[in-house]
Amino acid sequence: MMAWSTKASTALALGLPNIARVMAYRLAIGTGWGRVCRLRAPVPAGTFFIPPAHSLPTEPLLRTAAHTLNLFGWCPVDLTGAPPDWAVHPVTGHRFAQFARDWWKIPDFDPAVGDIKPIWELSRMDWVLAMALRVRSAPAPGDPQTLDRLNRWLAHWCDQNPPYQGPNWKCGQEASIRVIHLATAALALQQVRAPAGGLRAMVRLHLARIAPTVSYAIAQDNNHGTSEAAALFIGGSWLASLGDPAGTAWMRTGRHLLENRLARLVESDGTFSQYSLNYHRLMLDTLCITEVWRRLLALPPFSERCRGRAAAAAQWLFRLVDADSGDGPNVGANDGAWILRLGTAAEGHYRDYRATVQRAMALFSGLRAYGGDGPWNDGLALLGIELPATAEPAPVSHVADAGGFAMLRHGRALAMLRYPRFRFRPAQSDALHLDLWRDGENLLRDAGTYSYNAEPCWLGYFGGTASHNTIAFDDRDQMPRLGRFLFGRWLRTSVLSPLAQDAGGVRFGAGYTDAWGARHVRRVRLEDTGLEVEDTVDGFADRAVLRWRLAPGAWHLDGQQVTQGRQVLTIRANVPITRMQIVEGWESRCYLRKSALPVLEVEIRQPGSLYSSYRWAP
Repeated sequence: MMAWSTKASTALALGLPNIARVMAYRLAIGTGWGRVCRLRAPVPAGTFFIPPAHSLPTEPLLRTAAHTLNLFGWCPVDLTGAPPDWAVHPVTGHRFAQFARDWWKIPDFDPAVGDIKPIWELSRMDWVLAMALRVRSAPAPGDPQTLDRLNRWLAHWCDQNPPYQGPNWKCGQEASIRVIHLATAALALQQVRAPAGGLRAMVRLHLARIAPTVSYAIAQDNNHGTSEAAALFIGGSWLASLGDPAGTAWMRTGRHLLENRLARLVESDGTFSQYSLNYHRLMLDTLCITEVWRRLLALPPFSERCRGRAAAAAQWLFRLVDADSGDGPNVGANDGAWILRLGTAAEGHYRDYRATVQRAMALFSGLRAYGGDGPWNDGLALLGIELPATAEPAPVSHVADAGGFAMLRHGRALAMLRYPRFRFRPAQSDALHLDLWRDGENLLRDAGTYSYNAEPCWLGYFGGTASHNTIAFDDRDQMPRLGRFLFGRWLRTSVLSPLAQDAGGVRFGAGYTDAWGARHVRRVRLEDTGLEVEDTVDGFADRAVLRWRLAPGAWHLDGQQVTQGRQVLTIRANVPITRMQIVEGWESRCYLRKSALPVLEVEIRQPGSLYSSYRWAP
């Protein structure tokens, strides 16, 4: 009975209109009757990018190497030679054998290939922007060798991925990201006003693929809707400016959809529907390039509400990103998604979010997030963004209650408590997870995602409660898993202790009761020299296990303390502790990569309170 009621309640939470949209989409492509299934177009031919008419201005901070492109921040792709084999998985080397098949006849998950994202990732065309930047910033005007290579790669991609055939046409968002990168490359090379015929044809056939399935994108209530809206607006307005009559309709659809998606998916406090730092960046970068494009073509501004939600989203990311490292909590789904790789940040680790924060704050808040020169300023001049003179004050403690994020700041430390406010489907079972940062170092960590199509044990681990700094009851997740991307019985916060600050520190608390009757209340206090956490639990059947996922290093267990150099974590309880040990856990800082880390597990078998004290030397 619980299984049926769980599915019914989850369907209501997802929204019956969204379920109807998904069913209509699946019926349309399952039968082949959908308009999108009947699309036909010739392979784009001719030149895509032409030699610059004159020397383009260079920027001191635009230093993109363009010799390699790192997929997901770690998997290198050589950009100096022949085009890659688009059908080969760049991580495993497996070949996808269905490139000559209509995209809608290809299954979503092919066990022979494994995770399809690396194949999609290479075809998102980040390399188009990387090569265009190389052409722009090369010592020799126009860099004809790189420009020729860019055109050869594009021609090869079009030949190997004929319109609407193969896996790279399966997803409207993937097509949208290609449009965004093609448009940004045209902007970089100053070829927006008079693009080559091949480029125009390529943009047009992509918009024809995106437009018929926007209803499915809407049903996802995530970045699919914002990405596809942006592509339709950017590509449609571009074609309209060139006299293509279809462009105006696509532009209007894109504008309406973007306004609709921002109003629904971005809360007034800036939280995005996906509850994810990395997807938040993807959404913000999408909004940034859309606004840049709107200004470039002198189009009417978006609504005040739309601009307000974008500004709130920029503030949200600013509050969670570490100013020194550019990194932030590995919260929520993280599949390595990243667009607008501009400048030195693109050469290093993809987990530097400061460039996105800087341009989003400048565009939507009229404020400078970071002072001085550095990778956070890369690409501003290229995108025509003026750096505001007024600086935003350093972030302070803040609660984004609509999305369930409490950000406690004191001294040089940040503690982020994740509590359940699920208006949209949660990607992970991470209620009351606590992330701890100090001086740019992630001391208590979230595991990340690893892969969307891994072995069941890894799918369960990385998305489950056991991979978070919280308490798991009776060796299960906090919510029942209904599918690869879906949990049921979404948790609700039942206890909330408001943010309070004094001279000695800042505190906050929250709690929930799950569908099985187990209750967890967590109270957190961040001070100058440490973090204090009180966890009160009851209602479980057998056991409750507290986990603290520690930074990699030589941690030693001594009684009820674990130590590493100048850091000490002490555990106390008002009931007997039946087990306390350091075990091997896993984390994924980059998609498709995982590494071991120490995890402290503390087990109790009766209701009570656990007290954790994490101290560091001044």
